[in-house]
This record gives sequence, C-alpha cells and structure tokens, in this order.
Amino acid sequence: MPGEQPDHWFEAIADHLGAAYLRYSFTKGTRQEIDHLVLALGLEPGMRVLDVGCGPGRHAHELARRGVVVHGVDVSQTFIDLATAGAPAGATFRRLDARALPFDAEFDAVICLCQGAFGLMTADGHDATVLGGIARALRPGGRLALSAFSAYFVVKHWPDAEFDAETGVNHELTEVRDPDGRVAEVDLWTGCYTPRELRLLCGTVGLDVDAISSVEPGAYGDAPPTVDSAEFLVVATRR
Repeated sequence: MPGEQPDHWFEAIADHLGAAYLRYSFTKGTRQEIDHLVLALGLEPGMRVLDVGCGPGRHAHELARRGVVVHGVDVSQTFIDLATAGAPAGATFRRLDARALPFDAEFDAVICLCQGAFGLMTADGHDATVLGGIARALRPGGRLALSAFSAYFVVKHWPDAEFDAETGVNHELTEVRDPDGRVAEVDLWTGCYTPRELRLLCGTVGLDVDAISSVEPGAYGDAPPTVDSAEFLVVATRR
C-alpha cells in the first residue's frame, strides 16, 4: 500500500533486483545444493519442508520437482511473486517476516540458506528470534539445514571489510543491478558466526547440532569447518 513502511531494509534491495537476483553466480549451484541437502536431511517425496528466506524460490522449486511439499516464506513481496510464478506442483509461497513465524511443529525439515532471513537479521537478538521460530516450526525429530557467513573468513580474507568485532556484523557498500541493468548502490549488513556460536545458539532454542561443514555456493558437502571458507552449513535436529 502507498506509504506503507517496509518490515526490513532488504525489501528495497529485493525490489530493485527482481528477477536479476537469479543472474548472480551464487545462485547457479541450486541443483548440487539440493542434491546434498536431500541426503543430509533424509528428505523423501511427500515430506513437508519450510524454506525460510526463500527469495525467488530456487531451492523450493528444485525440492518440489523431486516430490517434496515445500512452503516458502520471504519478507519481500517481489521475491514471493517471482517464486509463485511458474512454481511446480507442491511449492507454495507467502510473504512473511521470519521474526514472526507462526508455525508449530508442522514441518519435517526447514532450510534457511544463502543468508536468507537468518544472516540478515542483524539487530540485537533477532537472529535468535528467527532461529527460535524455525525450531518451533519443526516437528520433534525434524531436521534443519542453515547456512551462515563465517566470521573467520571476513577477518582473514576481507582486510578492508567494515566488520564490527563486538556485534559480529559485517557492513558492505556494493552495487546491485535490476533486470534492465540499472545500478543501485546499497548497504548490506550480514551477521557472521563461528561454529561455536552457531552450536550455542542452536542449543538455546532446542536444536541439537549434528554437523557443521565448510561450504560454498554450489559446493555443499561435509568438509570440516575451516577459516578459509566463506560459509558454514549447520545440520541440526529438533529435540
């Protein structure tokens, strides 16, 4: 509605990006990522999966093509509209703020990938709020796959990064392009984590961490955490 305030600063960036989001190289490894997650989470056709911070729906679409029933949520209506357009059977989408997930033990698994929702909730305590909502959405014994940016990587490999050591938040001024190639200069804030922090945070919301691995977009696997990989992938189980 005219004059309505966005729920989160990322909405304006998503509105500008639109379908051009899917042109970025980090989105090109969807099939490999889902190949790994199907095995890591024990997913089978007919299972129900919640995709938190689903963006334009690339992971949800791929899961639905494999017979999984997926519900994707994102704070950006632009991304929800893109995800809904041409969605395969079994994939549904809804605009929803990840800080207010309403689900209660409804899903066999949850995915939250590529700094979707969790990594962008950098205000004090909001990451815990998101993770708590994810935990509640899982049935007991349900599985989570969550990716998070590595604090080690930022400190070691981005010497010019505006990394706040107290909050663990990295600030970046970057350019993004819309589908017509028009450039917008935007601020990005990303929460960064160590494996120990991720384990502790999961434990506070009733999630037992099964594994944390070093990953890159399109190269998900079981490699142990290192200081040289940009992302960690957490696999956890609801108690």
